[in-house]
Amino acid sequence: MSFLGFGGRPQPSSAEKVAAVENELKVVAEMHSRMVKVCTAKCVDRTYREADLAKGEAVCLDRCAAKFFEAHQTISEQLQKEGAQRGLGGGM
Repeated sequence: MSFLGFGGRPQPSSAEKVAAVENELKVVAEMHSRMVKVCTAKCVDRTYREADLAKGEAVCLDRCAAKFFEAHQTISEQLQKEGAQRGLGGGM
């Protein structure tokens, strides 16, 4: 059972909170999987001549991952802004 908290909005139930966390974990896992796939294809030599990453590969992977996370954060912030605008605009 949910009740009205501050601002008159119903509070999410425990099941809703669990579902939200599960959904967020799923999104993060999918993002990680995409990042590994994209950055590996871009940065790692497919001939696998050495057991360890070459210096150039490691640097490339670091930069690729940083850019991937930065892009993901920028997109997430933009989507949150748009969602907040829709939420505020819908009640007027």
